[in-house]
Amino acid sequence: MKIKNKQILCIGEVLWDRLPSGAKPGGAPMNVALHMNAIGQNAAISSRIGNDEAGRELKTFIERSGLSSEYIQVDEKLPTSEVLVHLDANNNATYEICEPVAWDNLQLTDSLQSKAKECGLLVYGSLASRNEQTRNTLVKLLEGDAIKLIDVNLRKPYDRREIVEPLLQKSDMIKLNDDELRVFAGWHNKHNLTEKKMVQWLSEHYDAELVCVTKGENGAELYCEGNFYEHPGFKINAVDTVGAGDAFLAGLVSAMFENKSYKDALAFACATGAFVASKAGATPKYDMQEIKQILMSNIE
Repeated sequence: MKIKNKQILCIGEVLWDRLPSGAKPGGAPMNVALHMNAIGQNAAISSRIGNDEAGRELKTFIERSGLSSEYIQVDEKLPTSEVLVHLDANNNATYEICEPVAWDNLQLTDSLQSKAKECGLLVYGSLASRNEQTRNTLVKLLEGDAIKLIDVNLRKPYDRREIVEPLLQKSDMIKLNDDELRVFAGWHNKHNLTEKKMVQWLSEHYDAELVCVTKGENGAELYCEGNFYEHPGFKINAVDTVGAGDAFLAGLVSAMFENKSYKDALAFACATGAFVASKAGATPKYDMQEIKQILMSNIE
């Protein structure tokens, strides 16, 4: 897969995750950008916050984390997003997402268009496209020659086919979980296929060069250039799963940027996701040595 440069723009929601343990900055695109930068890549985030205390605190967090806030817009009417996070007995997260919020109103500015055109990789999700304004802005940003990577994030009731499918059609790379894979297969009456056949169908139907399916504690599989690569995942003591999938994606892209094999890239992605799942919140302080230890640990 040819990419013109290693500049990355992540587009979508930024917010406060209201966890039982307290408020944590979040939003998949921001998490991915933070993780990529922590690993050593060059990522930026584009989103919109409210002109309120929560927005100012979020902007401060972004800047202190080493991300530029240049493409963080400020909305004078809509509030900064907050998401109520509920954890089950196994510390798996479910989300209560409020609307409308500032990231529903992302505007197409000259500076944002210029940034998207100069980047080699655009990372976007499905959630931020739930409302028309941000969806239209995103579609315009995807018109350039960058590699487009969709990080599927189906959240009811924002998982409608008529919204999500056009975003899949624009993608070169698709990252999703096994439940989302079955949803997409069901749209086209392919739900009776084996998982691998579903992945092959998905790649062909949406003309995606690479498909990556995450399976929680059971690892992940990668399909590219007609070949499958699998990893069973690492056994860790999970604190919560918030942001683990975002870290996984950052690890995968970073390893591919460093020209690692697909097999090694998948292993590094699983280790990065496991590291974040072993910590509280979506964006813990990075410890590359700990990630390497997970990577080298025995797999049961």
